[in-house]
Amino acid sequence: MSLNLCIDWGNTHVKAAIVDNDVLKKQITFSRDSALEKVSSMIAEYQPSKAIMCSVVHHDDELMHLLKSKIKTPIKLDAYTRTPINNAYLSPDSLGPDRLALVVGAHMADPAKHNLVISLGTCVTYNLVQKNKTFRGGAITPGLHMRLKAMHTLTDKLPDVGLEGDLALLGYDTETCMRSGAVFGLAAEIDGMISAYESQYPDFNAILTGGDAPYFATKIKSKIFADPDLLFKGLNLILNYNVSIPR
Repeated sequence: MSLNLCIDWGNTHVKAAIVDNDVLKKQITFSRDSALEKVSSMIAEYQPSKAIMCSVVHHDDELMHLLKSKIKTPIKLDAYTRTPINNAYLSPDSLGPDRLALVVGAHMADPAKHNLVISLGTCVTYNLVQKNKTFRGGAITPGLHMRLKAMHTLTDKLPDVGLEGDLALLGYDTETCMRSGAVFGLAAEIDGMISAYESQYPDFNAILTGGDAPYFATKIKSKIFADPDLLFKGLNLILNYNVSIPR
């Protein structure tokens, strides 16, 4: 049995998954400080033969050194990694590799359509892969928690507001007005972006993923597919693609 280890090092958390023949067998989320310990434990338990790491932050190479010492075929994903789609992004050095993995996963799932992947994390990214299997880019906007935090930190008097508490379209005090603006404003943005893309690209799918996707799944009016595992699916596809082709 050949298992793959896929690692997503995000701005807030680190996630890792064991994939067995394209099926997620195990998935865990942990802090950056415990990354070496958690990944070492997964390697010891499952003995994966291949691994891929996707990171959107600057950090030392300890985790990659671990993968190289324990796993036969480790890959660190970047904009120059070979993928089964074309990457036409014009500033590849600044491209978050998670965006590349997302569009690979989306295109390979439905290659006959244009796919817009909306990832709701620290930032919201809109990523379009055309049905000619080309990724050109999309858009980046502040995520839900970043919007709430920015209102507090960039003003003198607005409070530090979280998602806990009443959520009403018509806010009745400062806290509920801030929460309403962040939540319903982002939902309206997503609906508006989907509509704008759909008008330009027929045969179109919109796919919602990322940590805040479950929270927004019922708040968006547009027809949309939700896939919380899309990033790991894309990472696994890229890993297998690189191992299967001649070097």
